[in-house]
Formats: sequence, C-alpha cells, structure tokens
Amino acid sequence: MSDPDTGLRAETTAEASPANADPRADSRIVPLNSTITVEPNDSHRLAALCGPYDQNLKHLEKRLGVHIRNRGNRFQISGGERRVRAAGALIQELYLQTRDQAEIEPDMVHLFLQESGVDALLADISRDEVREHDPQEILVRTTRKMVRVRGGNQAGYVTAVREHDINFGIGPAGTGKTYLAVACAVEALESHRVARIILVRPAVEAGEKLGFLPGDLAQKIDPYLRPLYDALYEMMGTEKVTKAIERNLIEVAPLAYMRGRTLNNAFIILDESQNTTIEQMKMFLTRIGFGSNAVITGDITQIDLPRGQESGLVHVRRVLKDIEGIHFTHFNSRDVVRHPLVQKIVDAYAAFQYTGGRDESHDR
Repeated sequence: MSDPDTGLRAETTAEASPANADPRADSRIVPLNSTITVEPNDSHRLAALCGPYDQNLKHLEKRLGVHIRNRGNRFQISGGERRVRAAGALIQELYLQTRDQAEIEPDMVHLFLQESGVDALLADISRDEVREHDPQEILVRTTRKMVRVRGGNQAGYVTAVREHDINFGIGPAGTGKTYLAVACAVEALESHRVARIILVRPAVEAGEKLGFLPGDLAQKIDPYLRPLYDALYEMMGTEKVTKAIERNLIEVAPLAYMRGRTLNNAFIILDESQNTTIEQMKMFLTRIGFGSNAVITGDITQIDLPRGQESGLVHVRRVLKDIEGIHFTHFNSRDVVRHPLVQKIVDAYAAFQYTGGRDESHDR
C-alpha cells in the first residue's frame, strides 16, 4: 500500500484494513506482522522519529503493547492485529511531523498519543483480549522466572498495567496486587521500557511509632517494604537487586520524599496506599512524568490513619473513577492466592462488618 503524497507504504502478513480505518471495527484478536516503509529515506528524519536510543519507538511499544524493529526506513511491527494497525498509523503520522520538527521529543510522542484517542482504543482492545484469552496464557516475563496470572481479575489487572499509565489495584491481602505490580515493573525495566523502578510507601503502619525506630526516615520505613524486596529478589536475584539499588536503577523512598519531584521514565509502585491522606495521594499522582507508569495498591479494610481522617485511596476512587487512561481493578476474596483459610478469613471479616460488627476504619 502506498500513499502518493507521502511515500508511505505498508506490507502485512495478514489481510489488514487501511491505515485510516477504525481498528475497533474488528474485535478479533489475531497475531499480525506488519512492515511499514516510510519515504523519503531521510536519515535525519528517521533519527528524529526514533529518538535517542530508539526511546520514541520504545514509548510506542509500551503504550500499544507491540514489538517494533526497524532497519533504515522499514519498521516491522508485531502483536495483536488491532494494536499493529494502530501502531503503524501512529508511526506514519509521526514521520509526517518530522518534515517540520528537527527533533521528536518523548513528551511530544506522549501528547500525540493522548490527542490521538489511543487510550479509549486500548481500553476497548484490552476488554476484548481479557474476554477471549485464557487467563493462563498471560505471562509476565522476568530474568529468573515467568509469572503466570491466576483468574480473570489478575489477567485484567496485568493487561491494564501494561496499557494504562496509572493503575489502582484495590483489594484484600493475598490477591497478588503488589506481587504482580513488582513483576510488571521488573519486566519493564529489563526490557528497557523504563529507566528505573521506584518503590514508595507512606510512613504509617498499624499503630507502630516510627519515631522510636533507629535510623533516618528511609531506614525506619525500609523494613515495611520487605514484601516488595522479597518479590524483587525472587524475580531478579539478591545480587542483581543490590547492584540495581547501588546504581539507583531501583529506588526505595518514603512517600514524604516525593514532594517536589517529577518522575520521568520510571515504573512507580505506591504500596499500602490506603494509609495516604487525600493531600498525599494528590501529591503522589501529580509527580508522574513522561514515559512513566504508576501502580497504586491498597486495601481499604486495613486503614491505619488517625480516627476521622479520610483515606486518600477511598477518596481517589470517587474523584478519578471516570478519567480516561486511569484504570481501577477491584479484587475480592475469590482472588486470594495464599493459604485457603485466608479467603475464609477475608469473607468472615466482611460478613461481620456487614451484619453490624463495628468497623472503625471503613471508608474514613
């Protein structure tokens, strides 16, 4: 296929719609390889399109869930059929921008994706994929292991983390929301889709007084991040995690240290977010910069804030529930993957609260 005005051509290994067709018109999930040729074959324009170290292409891969390889002015795209078509159309449009732009910065790619309405398209595609794929087929690949999701809720959660810049995982202990977030973060770091991982947690914990613990604030909160460390060690190995922390590829920080920062090209996990205040949650969410993913996890039945103070996690569900590009996954006792008694314990507490048991932390 060739455009006489732009010299753009596309070749595919399967029957494909025209580049300007609505990808949502076909709900089939079909693997596809497509080759896009952009012309004229201008090395300067191609360098602008790809960005330094191909970071613009990596941004497209990350947002659209495809693989892009290029040699000169030929771009091979592989992935789900509708995703490949969308990626091809976006590469063509971005190459047209290089006629007037000497450089295509990552923030321009980000804004271009926003204006293209790709979030609504990806949400539509993701729903189809979760419905049509066996959840057991969804894997998170890291150096030391492959993590296989269990059940539709976990499948939808991992898919959402890969497709949305901001994700919330809300539910009881043992549902895998934090473990899967760490797995996705390691996968993104090892595939160079992000430059670093940032692990964040509020300095509130089940009545413990941090002031009486030794060390500075970072050292005081470090033991409470042990579940995140354990997941990192399992997926990367202790030595590799230690070196990554030394090189600042993995950063562990109390939530209070986030103020005033802009976090670009990072995978950020805010754990135990039910213990944030409204102000802290807003502060954290507004730190997220270009090329970053944020996953916020929490359990609204285990809030340790002072009596009468509303949880930032409870509040944010109401404020951001209809914002395009932000996804909420709600887990329940059926998603628990720990000891079988844990599911029964979760259900028992929920039933006790429902039948009149006093719950001092519910929706404060």
